[in-house]
Amino acid sequence: MTKVLVAEDNAVNRELLRELLENRGYAVVEACDGQEALRMVDETQPDILLLDIGMPVLDGYAVARKIRENPGLTPLPILAITAYAMQGDREKILNSGFDGYLSKPVNASALTDELERLLRKREDRNTPPNQSPEASGKTRAAATDK
Repeated sequence: MTKVLVAEDNAVNRELLRELLENRGYAVVEACDGQEALRMVDETQPDILLLDIGMPVLDGYAVARKIRENPGLTPLPILAITAYAMQGDREKILNSGFDGYLSKPVNASALTDELERLLRKREDRNTPPNQSPEASGKTRAAATDK
């Protein structure tokens, strides 16, 4: 089962994301600030991290930077889930170590599409050059490129 770490300081938003993810078959672990997110990445080894930008202790930018500085964690996909939706925010976020971006309120369909895209991208990086992801049985049957 794919494990998703949700790092979000707002309890209502965490609950909503947990319900959306669990209803789609994902296992969910949670963190309520950036420092806890880093600890949970170490302890739970998630398949993907959903990371809010504006969190206490360490913001999402600092968390992403620390993850990207650790060679053992660089393959971890990081999806920004944020209220930052002004012009230029998406580009700034994607240029700061994040692999994807969704603005709040989160659209369930967009969340599913982005999770599948990022998880496929991670699987592709982990597949030996002479073996396609399909041949190794790693892709989801229902997944399609968007």
